[in-house]
Amino acid sequence: MTSRGMATLISDSNAAVGAAGLASAAMSEPGEYVVRLSRTATWNLVRGADTIATAHAMSRPDGRWYVSIDAWDDAAWPPLMDMMIKDLGCDLHTIVDESDETTQANWRRFGFEVTRREIDYMIPVDPGVTGLVESRLPDGMVLLAADAVDETELRLLDDTLRAYVPGGDGWRNDPQEFREHSFDERYFDPATYLVALDDSVPAFAGLVRIMVMPRRPRLGLIGVAAGYRRRGLARALLAAAFVALHDRGFTHVWADVDATNAATIRLLEQIGGQRTGASVAMVRRAGRGA
Repeated sequence: MTSRGMATLISDSNAAVGAAGLASAAMSEPGEYVVRLSRTATWNLVRGADTIATAHAMSRPDGRWYVSIDAWDDAAWPPLMDMMIKDLGCDLHTIVDESDETTQANWRRFGFEVTRREIDYMIPVDPGVTGLVESRLPDGMVLLAADAVDETELRLLDDTLRAYVPGGDGWRNDPQEFREHSFDERYFDPATYLVALDDSVPAFAGLVRIMVMPRRPRLGLIGVAAGYRRRGLARALLAAAFVALHDRGFTHVWADVDATNAATIRLLEQIGGQRTGASVAMVRRAGRGA
């Protein structure tokens, strides 16, 4: 029993097994793989009968645990952080609005440090504005909808391309999660999730994925494989996906780009992308003191 005015922490059962107990899916034999039961964990700080603050954690396919705290009172942070650190036992990551100095200061209290910066972009999709109207696929290339290609090959392409994204090294999609996330009927659109195929090999050369949300379509990934760069393929992929959005009445798409990703920043700004804000990625290394 908890005395009046005291607070108790309640965590879900998955958090207690620690990061090592939630290992990513691993292939063994063809057609056989291990499925992660959960990539999430939640802790509630309870006072009396009321939940007064909550902490959340989510493990991405690259194995990084991203955490957040929802609390009105800064005094709720220490017990929640203590439980997350003990239960997960690994590096902890978070994303904070660059202008939110108060929240950044809260994370710094517990040993978090800024490691990366991401720039938010709003990008027009009108071909008359972007200048993509003249973009053409390189010779030998064809575009296919994502649901028209082999799912395993698509997943491996996604893994490969995300490895080039700053902060995305080690990305390995779980087969089941990849299927559910990629083809979620709420966001999937075969006209905006396109794969470029080098028909002469054949081999996948790149992809673009735009999640068609009702008000703010989001550019989830634009990537070109190493052997196919500097041939205008990224522009051609964006041109094809943007036309579909424009025809449906959308005016812009939103994206975030790592501040060190010079090639993508240059491409987005060349086609009219405007900076709308920024965020910082922070990390607390395992084993350090608070």
